[in-house]
Amino acid sequence: MSHGRREDVANVGSFAFERGGELDLDVAYAEYGDPADPTVLVCHALTGSQYVAGPAPEGVSGQAAGWWDALVGPGKPIDTRAYHVVCANVPGSCYGTTGPASEGPDGEPYGPDFPSVTVGDWTRSQARLCDELGVDTLYAVVGGSVGGMNVIDWAKRYPERVERIAAIATSPRLDAQCLGLNTAARRAITSDPNYGDGDYYGGPEPDEGLAVARRIGHVMYLSKASMTDRFDRRVAERRPDDLDDPSARGFPYRDVASYLDYNAERFTERFDANSYLYLLRALDEYDLAADYNSDAAALADYEGDALVLSFTGDWHFPPEGGDTIADAFESGPGAAVHRVIESDYGHDAFLVEPDRVGPPVRTLLERGASAVTTEADRQTTPDYPRVCTGLLPDA
Repeated sequence: MSHGRREDVANVGSFAFERGGELDLDVAYAEYGDPADPTVLVCHALTGSQYVAGPAPEGVSGQAAGWWDALVGPGKPIDTRAYHVVCANVPGSCYGTTGPASEGPDGEPYGPDFPSVTVGDWTRSQARLCDELGVDTLYAVVGGSVGGMNVIDWAKRYPERVERIAAIATSPRLDAQCLGLNTAARRAITSDPNYGDGDYYGGPEPDEGLAVARRIGHVMYLSKASMTDRFDRRVAERRPDDLDDPSARGFPYRDVASYLDYNAERFTERFDANSYLYLLRALDEYDLAADYNSDAAALADYEGDALVLSFTGDWHFPPEGGDTIADAFESGPGAAVHRVIESDYGHDAFLVEPDRVGPPVRTLLERGASAVTTEADRQTTPDYPRVCTGLLPDA
């Protein structure tokens, strides 16, 4: 059996969304390894894709392609020689699973008529995909950022179907500061003259608004220390010809501005503005304790192992949120451990520092959560390539 990637789209039939609306749902996914082996489900972050490892097709670029290539593959922490690995694109996205840009029954894109999406909808769509693939029990569910919310939602919603989870750089809910910044990002998109009412397909797209929204996101993914280290107040080598800012006359164009402008422009080439709105809203509205009296009550039925990883420089999903998740798991019958990793990088450390993430994930899969102890685990694994050294990853 080949351990390379296989791609497909599964139609899971009529799908009722939690906040209302129902449609025929396609779920695009990639799988690696032998389906006869234990299955590990990997949950992608906000604008990620199902292409967790290896190159992606044309139109899927940046960190949507091979975004955890250092962790998934033969001999890697999520070893495709030992595990059947599945990663599914979530509803509302634009990488093959049905979303706002997908063609509806009338032959036109759904656009703003697409139903509101929740993290719970992502989890339920993945469960339906697992049913289609004949996978009843998941050996593990692993993911970071909002993908980590997706992970803990699996433990909450389908505790009997999951044996191990790894929730990385995540939180049981967003705080007010992040909600405020995400509100500003949405306003940037909906205020773009090309956005209209969201039915912009076939005409000019709201790229300027989407680019501003993504600049806000990029700043959220880095720590203050890492931004100082990477950019400080250095001046960019080249000033853009189309810099339309009269207040800038006589002043420098700085590295940090150049960096954000470049990455924002690249992002608009690969992502749909409506999808960004829908997925950002799902992130904002997730609350682990929803429909329960507490986080602990939400996870009370989960009996498996739980690994929670946080990073000290991550103010987007700070370690305090990891503490809350770990405490909730620890109050239940399963084994749980929370490791806080020293890193100045910021939220995206879970993508760009695989040497920090890989060892504890490997230990969880091979020996269980109780075996994940100290940074000494790093010494037992090969060196990892540092990924995305030139471009900021898309969390």
